[in-house]
Order: sequence, then C-alpha cells, then structure tokens
Amino acid sequence: MAGFRNGRGRDNRPPQQHRPQQAPYGYDGAPQGHPQQQWRQQPPQQPYGEPEYFGDPHAQHHAATANNPGHTQMFSVDDPYGRPDAYQAPPAPVGPRLPWKALLSGIVLRPADTFLRMRDHAVWGPALIVTFLYGLLAVFGFDQAREEVLNATISSTIPYVLMTGVGFVVAGLILGAVTHTLARQLGGDGAWQPTVGLSMLIMSLTDAPRLLFALFLGGDNGLVQIIGWLTWGAAGALFTLMVGRSHDLPWPKALSASAIQLVALLSLIKLGTL
Repeated sequence: MAGFRNGRGRDNRPPQQHRPQQAPYGYDGAPQGHPQQQWRQQPPQQPYGEPEYFGDPHAQHHAATANNPGHTQMFSVDDPYGRPDAYQAPPAPVGPRLPWKALLSGIVLRPADTFLRMRDHAVWGPALIVTFLYGLLAVFGFDQAREEVLNATISSTIPYVLMTGVGFVVAGLILGAVTHTLARQLGGDGAWQPTVGLSMLIMSLTDAPRLLFALFLGGDNGLVQIIGWLTWGAAGALFTLMVGRSHDLPWPKALSASAIQLVALLSLIKLGTL
C-alpha cells in the first residue's frame, strides 16, 4: 500500500522517448500529504540523442562537426581600438609613366595632372640628372663663389664644381625625405620614391629662372631678387600641390609637410643672393 500510495498520480509505465511536460508552478513532484520542502522548477531535460539545434539541418551538421579534427570552427574578433585612419594602399596609377620631356614640361604647364599621374612612379633618372646639372650652374649664381671659380685654375675649378653638383643632389634627397616623412606623419599615404624625386625636380626647375638671370646680372641685381622671391613662392605652391596629390592630403597639411624644405631652400639658396 505504501508503494501504491507513493506512486499515485504518476505513470508507472516504462519511460517513453518524449519530452516530459513541465509541472505546474510550485509543484515539484513531492508525494501528496507531505509538506513541500523547496520551491523550484526543474528545466526540461533533453532526451538522449536529440540534437541541440532544431529545424535547421545545416546547423545540425555544423554542431556535429564543429571543433572536431579537420573541422575547426572559425571566428573573428572585432578590435574596438582599431584606428579609423589606418594606412590604406594608394589607388592604382592614373596612367603609364611619363617620359622625361613630358614630365619636365608637365611640372611647369600641367602640375596637377602630372603629379597625380606620377604619384606611384619613381623619377630617379630625371631627378638626379636635373638636380646635378642645376648644382653645377648654381655656383655661378653666387657672386663670391663665381669670382673664386673664375679666378681659379681649371684643375681646381672642375673638382669644386663637381662637388657642388653632388652636394645639391644630396641636399635634395635629404630635404625630399624630410618632406615625405612629415607628409606620412600628417596622414599621407604616398610612396617615398615619387615624393623625393618630384621634390628634387621642383627645387631645381623653380629656381632655374633666377639662376639664369643671376649668371649674367649677378645675384645682387634687383631684378634677380624679385625673380627669386617669385620663384620661391611658385616652389611653395608646387610643393603643396605635389604633396597633396601624392599623399591625398588637403592643402594645409601638404603645405605644412613642405614647410621645412621651403625654409631650407630660402636660407641655402635664396638668402645667399637676395
């Protein structure tokens, strides 16, 4: 009788493979007539062999194979501290490399299109040759240096002129590298070879008119001084445009990146004759 009484209200048949129904709230299956010891609600138990995912065969297959040998589950982690201004690869070049004649004329006549087209092309050949030739003639643009060279013997003049040309090439490389470094620190994304090479060409080509008049009129001539200031301003505009096109920077940042090079050119070249 005790066993029959304890089993009252339950099905004594063997358990079926189906989900048990949830007991009413507050009922924990305690025998009738005994005080309830604890208020709790048991979660439904999952029958043996029933998959964790329902209704999605792909999810079932994924659950059966995930994290097994040969089926490692892949996941990604979002970086909340990712930089939105991280470096991105520059776009593809606008066109093929310009030949040296079109490059030199384009810097003077079509600077915006030329700098955009050459932003991913190195220009070492024209830059080194033009800067070296400019350095050879720059000696004669300074009154005192020109007198020393003209009064010296040829054996001593040639090494002096050659060393001046090499010095201008080295100075152009250093100043161009400084401009490129500042442009990258300000958020630019351009390559260093085009930036350095184009900066050397701008330095040489913009000072060529002043140097041409200085060879015949002297560096202290008033016209030479006016031309020198005008060409220095043109150099600043071309530097700003080149850095902006090569590094995708607005003109204030491009001008800031070119400031050191402009000041150096003013002190090394222009102030020596102005």
